[in-house]
Amino acid sequence: MRYRLPHLPLLRTFEAAARHLSFKKAAAELCVTPAAISQQIKALEAELGVALFHRMTRALALTEQGRAMLPKIREGFDSFAAAIEEARQAPANRQLTVTAPPSFAGHWLLPRLPDFTHRHPEVSLRLSSTPDTVDRRGEAAMLKRLDADLRAGRSEVAILYGRGDYAGYVVDRLFSPDYVPVCAPALIRDSAPLHAPVDLARHVLIHDETLDEGNRGQVNAGWTQWLARAGALGVDPQHGLRFANAALSLEAALAGHGVALAPRPLVETRVAAGSLVIPFDVSLPSPFAYYLVMHEAIAQQAAVNAFRSWLAAEAVAPPHPSGESDR
Repeated sequence: MRYRLPHLPLLRTFEAAARHLSFKKAAAELCVTPAAISQQIKALEAELGVALFHRMTRALALTEQGRAMLPKIREGFDSFAAAIEEARQAPANRQLTVTAPPSFAGHWLLPRLPDFTHRHPEVSLRLSSTPDTVDRRGEAAMLKRLDADLRAGRSEVAILYGRGDYAGYVVDRLFSPDYVPVCAPALIRDSAPLHAPVDLARHVLIHDETLDEGNRGQVNAGWTQWLARAGALGVDPQHGLRFANAALSLEAALAGHGVALAPRPLVETRVAAGSLVIPFDVSLPSPFAYYLVMHEAIAQQAAVNAFRSWLAAEAVAPPHPSGESDR
């Protein structure tokens, strides 16, 4: 079938300008001048016979025709990228990048990865972590990276911690964690004992500051909520050490610096190995969950399918009793 299409560079220019709503930013991305972007957009509009942008003094907006055209153009380029990536990959050496929250990557996924590599030696997997995957405010900054990697011909999936409402992407729900207090065994053996939650007043509370950054600024799963649930209203929920993310707060707990609140699934291997204990089995449900997110264009690739199936099974499997060598 023959297609009557404008030149692909014109469509690429339109997609970049529409995504940024800026000729200047599109020019920087495509390494041309803003004047060249403007000329190419005018050429595309002349060929189509419709205006695609409203040009205002200090702003740029899509016309109705431009808004209707953008999703299909993006879908087309995503399909091109996926097809090219599929052609580049040798069947015996599928490459896949998995990006996850630092605490999930280090404390949940890493101890389980040897099983995946044993089952799927044909997949070359690269594990990455970034705080952008913690999406408590519905911003999903990591999705922009997935867009960029797909256009660059790379296959990447992300594990996001958030609400899971990522329109335009394939989303697999893994699990929603509950939060429990954890500490090193030596802390309660050599320091003040923990017989009841009120005894936490004699211990350092370790704070993961992301727990105080709930959706639209609402506190969601911090010490204030846990202490109220446990009936320990006399304990000051604000005292203690503060860390920027869950990975650092867990490391502080492992080092014996205090008691941290942690997602139970992320510490089960440490508890099974004896490097952490849960002094009180009072749990605080999270309003968020972990989700595996990917472009539809790569969702059926062999490497992605293998990882999706394996991860879904691991999400409901009992914890692996390993862990000390993973620190």
